[in-house]
Amino acid sequence: MNRLAPAKQAQVIAALVEGNSIRATVRMTGASKNAIQRLLAAIGPACEAYQNRALRNLPCKRIQCDEIWSFCYAKQKNVPAAKQGQFGYGDVWTWTALCADTKLICSWKIGTRGASTAYALMHDLAGRLNHRIQLTTDGHRVYADAVESAFGSEIDYTMLVKIYGADREESEARYSPAGCMGCRTIPMSGNPKGERHFN
Repeated sequence: MNRLAPAKQAQVIAALVEGNSIRATVRMTGASKNAIQRLLAAIGPACEAYQNRALRNLPCKRIQCDEIWSFCYAKQKNVPAAKQGQFGYGDVWTWTALCADTKLICSWKIGTRGASTAYALMHDLAGRLNHRIQLTTDGHRVYADAVESAFGSEIDYTMLVKIYGADREESEARYSPAGCMGCRTIPMSGNPKGERHFN
């Protein structure tokens, strides 16, 4: 099997990291689609192994978590009946734990938007930190139990809930999100008076 030279591999990875599609990367680098897909299949586990080894004992102070929606094969509403309920067909969520100061992704998990992925993320994150942190999540309910399971009372945890208005024009409703009217902080643990500032 032909392998891409190291310099070409670096060029392909740089293009993909910048957000280019596989087809665009083929045009930009001259590498074949199959070679790029093989490289992706190899580089993913290598990056995960590096992260698991290197991102330990982190001195982060403020962590923000969120979920990013994407889909595989088809959007959830278009998944054929024979593939309904199988992971990898339809909605897929990437859960991230971001250091607010350095922008380092301390931990991430791919899965559904349910409790099992939240638990996996929080337990993985707890194992990477070297001291108590301030954690902020959105109002997704599965976070509360997952954070308590992973950290117990050894965390300052607040939910930041965005408040959206409904003042959109009819023509904009299909493509534009509702306007954010403000935020509400809900202290969950560690700081019952909610005296910390979140941004």
